[in-house]
Amino acid sequence: MSTQSESERGHDVIVVGGGMGGLAAAIALGAAGRRVLLLERATVVGGKVGEIVVDGVVCDTGPSILTLPEVVDDVLRHAGMSVSEHLPLVRPTPSFRYRFSSGQTVDVEVELADTLRNVEGSLGVEAARELQGFLRYAESIWKTSKDDFVFGAAPGAATLARLALTRPIDMLKVDPLRSMRQAIRAQIKSPELRALLLRYATYNGSDPTTAPATLNCIAWVELGLGGFGVAGGMGALRDTLLRAATKVGVVVHTGVAVDGVVVVDGRVVGVRVGDEVINAAAVVVNADVGWLRGQAGIARALPKPSSPSMSGATMIIKARRRAGRVAHEVVMAEAPKGADPSATLLEEFADIFARRRAPQRPTIYVCAQEQAHGRSGWADHEPLFAMINLPALAADAVDTEPDGVEVLESAAARLRTLGVIDDDDAIVWRRGPHELARRFPGSQGSLYGAASNDRLSAFRRPANVVAGLAGLYLASGSAHPGGGVPLCLQSGLLAAQGVLTAQIDLG
Repeated sequence: MSTQSESERGHDVIVVGGGMGGLAAAIALGAAGRRVLLLERATVVGGKVGEIVVDGVVCDTGPSILTLPEVVDDVLRHAGMSVSEHLPLVRPTPSFRYRFSSGQTVDVEVELADTLRNVEGSLGVEAARELQGFLRYAESIWKTSKDDFVFGAAPGAATLARLALTRPIDMLKVDPLRSMRQAIRAQIKSPELRALLLRYATYNGSDPTTAPATLNCIAWVELGLGGFGVAGGMGALRDTLLRAATKVGVVVHTGVAVDGVVVVDGRVVGVRVGDEVINAAAVVVNADVGWLRGQAGIARALPKPSSPSMSGATMIIKARRRAGRVAHEVVMAEAPKGADPSATLLEEFADIFARRRAPQRPTIYVCAQEQAHGRSGWADHEPLFAMINLPALAADAVDTEPDGVEVLESAAARLRTLGVIDDDDAIVWRRGPHELARRFPGSQGSLYGAASNDRLSAFRRPANVVAGLAGLYLASGSAHPGGGVPLCLQSGLLAAQGVLTAQIDLG
């Protein structure tokens, strides 16, 4: 890319980073007639929605399930596109299998009624009743909170005051004063069901012992509203968003590392790439907010950093193809004989957040990409994506030698013992927190931005419009409303909305 030619051409908005939030912001802005330049330091866009080619087979390396596809539809609609016409979704059933060390399994189906029947068959009638009641509670949280805490502008003190004065009952419905763990223990007696529901804290990268019970709505989003596969793999989502961006006139350049945001007289005026400055009336940053904090004139406009969410060690296993494999499998933390699986899972969270070490008994997540997304594998083998949660890195440990991936060998050994994979199935790709930290500067290897480990977390998350610095907007999992594909997309839409409603001189 020639930065000088870009400077001469002129742009209304520069988007730094081509992850989900950056693509969504660029599409919305381009559709509104803004001249948008998107700069991505990697050779492809997509951010954490990544791919790798192993022995000629393309494999997903990041998010492996899509929830809230209507948010994708909201983004594509700006370009005159839709999910139904341009991004086929798939819903394998069973979608998830939860495997406990006791030998019990629970299958999650597309239809909630079928899931409840499976819970009854595996854990008993009372457990099924408990889950049904819990999901009514989780649904109520979602319906009550989504407009104020997900789809609307970043909440603040004014949001709390308004809710307290006008909707006090709704404030109680979102259950902000209890932790996830407290709310689950109060409603669920089945140890296995407790473990299953506690694990939804990982979707936010948080600790269920301190994260607000409001996050129990995640269980409803996946079990009630449903999780989807993307035909051809999650990379198809990235490709569709890129086509939408191109359609509305966004100029996309990959392989371009932005060194910083340029601030003059208290206002953002562009970005710096090497020795060149590319000017723009507004800059949307789709990068971890930590990347901005060390830059001159910016840190004081941002809220104080919160503790990072969890990281992870991930791998691709070249596994012999077999019938009956489920799209997603969660091999719960190995519990001693007769032990409460939810207590063992809580020890895993304590390892990650309190002891800041790799879990001694980790839960293993496995995605069979052929079943989940209809991907094509090798002649006799299929790609399995597997992940173990780990603590994020300390800020001063990012540049040390990679570690953390050694836990993947023991995880693969456990999968072999359980018969999930064969003895000669091999790990063909792996990535740990250090590589994540280098790939996503400022993140410390965290997967979801800041953790939501106290009841005020939602109010500390950086807003999409940086109030203390004109011309700067945030669109990422480290900004409002948080991490995960649909929330990152929504972050991009909210950042674009901020640009469009601001009084900006576009020259």
